[in-house]
Amino acid sequence: MGIREERKAATLKAIQAAALDLVESQGLDSVTVGQIAARAGISERTFFRYCDSREAAIVPAQHELIEAVTGCEIAPGSTSAQIFRVLAAECRKLLAAEIRASEYRRISRLIVIEPKLLLSITRQEEAFSAATAQELQRRGLLPAMPALIIGETLAALWRVAWQCFGQAERAGEPADPVELFDAAMMNLAQLAGPASE
Repeated sequence: MGIREERKAATLKAIQAAALDLVESQGLDSVTVGQIAARAGISERTFFRYCDSREAAIVPAQHELIEAVTGCEIAPGSTSAQIFRVLAAECRKLLAAEIRASEYRRISRLIVIEPKLLLSITRQEEAFSAATAQELQRRGLLPAMPALIIGETLAALWRVAWQCFGQAERAGEPADPVELFDAAMMNLAQLAGPASE
């Protein structure tokens, strides 16, 4: 990672930490972008270069997910299944990085008590699905329907892993979002397996 990338990652981490601290202590509706920016030691203008909302400051990985998946190298002539596996592996890799770099337990607890966060995440998932489908079509890798199915399926896998993690956390059970992502992939493979009739 170069100096610029390190600086960007450090700024994102500072924004997220500031947002989490403030929202945990005051509630989402009471926190402003200005407060988050001040606590992170940046201007509001700089905040908006990194995040488009308070909610995105708390859950920033969706933007990184879009960049990672749409920038993924896919061999020309790949089948839909091959493309899906490449992109799912990229999602898994980013999920593992997010767990190492973020406060995912704090985030999952906030999502339970702050409905606006869940709504923001849903919008981000829709943007991720659309961006993935559009990029696959733009590159001429897939037509509209399979591209959209891949985008929607990846968003669903990501969501299911986090929802199962949140449920386990609330139940006081140990869980790992990456293992849950893998389990969701296995369940999907079983559901989409060959028809027996």
